[in-house]
Amino acid sequence: MIPVAEALQQVLDLVAPLEVEEVPLRQAAGRVLARDVTATRTQPPFAAASMDGYALRRAEVEPDAMFKVVGEAAAGHRFRGTLKAGQAVRIFTGAPIPDGADFVVIQEDTTRRGDLITLGHKIGTKDNIRPAGGDFAKGQKISAPLLLRPADIALLAAMNIARVPVARKPIIAILATGDELVQPGETPAEDQIVASNSFGLAAMFEGKGADVRMLPVARDNAASLKQAFTLAKGVDLIITIGGASVGDHDLVAPVAAEIGMEQSFYKVAMRPGKPLMAGRLGDAVMLGLPGNPVSAMVCGTVFGVPLLRKMLGLGSEPLPMQEAPLGVDLPQNGPRTHYMRAHLRDGQLFPDDRQDSSLLSVLATANALMVRPVDDAPRKAGDTAHFIAI
Repeated sequence: MIPVAEALQQVLDLVAPLEVEEVPLRQAAGRVLARDVTATRTQPPFAAASMDGYALRRAEVEPDAMFKVVGEAAAGHRFRGTLKAGQAVRIFTGAPIPDGADFVVIQEDTTRRGDLITLGHKIGTKDNIRPAGGDFAKGQKISAPLLLRPADIALLAAMNIARVPVARKPIIAILATGDELVQPGETPAEDQIVASNSFGLAAMFEGKGADVRMLPVARDNAASLKQAFTLAKGVDLIITIGGASVGDHDLVAPVAAEIGMEQSFYKVAMRPGKPLMAGRLGDAVMLGLPGNPVSAMVCGTVFGVPLLRKMLGLGSEPLPMQEAPLGVDLPQNGPRTHYMRAHLRDGQLFPDDRQDSSLLSVLATANALMVRPVDDAPRKAGDTAHFIAI
């Protein structure tokens, strides 16, 4: 067995960032910006009113001052003249400030009779004008890499960027193995169970930006596995689930080796998830996950997500660790790094009492994986613990 950190580094060494493609802005949400982009315009492109009111000259603002209203300015429709002394322009939010004006009195601070307005007594000093370029200027940069959120998409749109350079989506093939598996919705035989790992991992990787293909379940024989591997041609990453241990029916490693896999490692000192392997199979990276549901999901989190992030150009670091005080006492840990399903509650971390790697219900209710190092000493409530948010 090799340590988790060494295994993760070997996994990350198998891949490089994928190529760049351009997509329409409408399709860029959730993608990773792969090249810096710059604004093609200034926002706002002109000084604009931030409130409804009247545009006039600051020097003329005083209590009870009167002005003649000589026009109107609205968003998309500027006042074309030049403001003169004693004049005001009715203005609405977003409209360009007329030439000659440098102040907007909000309508609540005025009284209007026909074409005349009278200022009130509590106008204040705020000019209620958004300056040109107050948001961003032409040439301002958005730096890559960046996972594009809705706010980023709005900013790109305002910058008049219609096509966005993004990292190509990694294509992942997920291959579950085992005679015992049937698909959700089917009726299992007496000795069968419903496949769950493929669906959880597909959701995980799609949520992180991958294009996932779920292959048919491969049966526990070499011919079925070889056929399944042929269906994975052209993908960037092959994820196998189950069949990676050393039992008589664990055929993934020997079959993959027979068709050309170059193995990087096998077995990692972690719990859950010891029977993990990785390598290259042709042009694809292969990651062989354990068959136990929690083991597969934990290994997908610890190894699969950082691998995917590197392919997308988001760096090659492990998932970030956070800290919180323990809410309970814990005995000494064993010889493997333990990823304990836990609850972060009221600022404290509570590992679940049940840590069996088959218990999906425990994983589904957890919001953290508490990470205990190899041979970690006994811990007391209040001690600092490290965790990965899930």
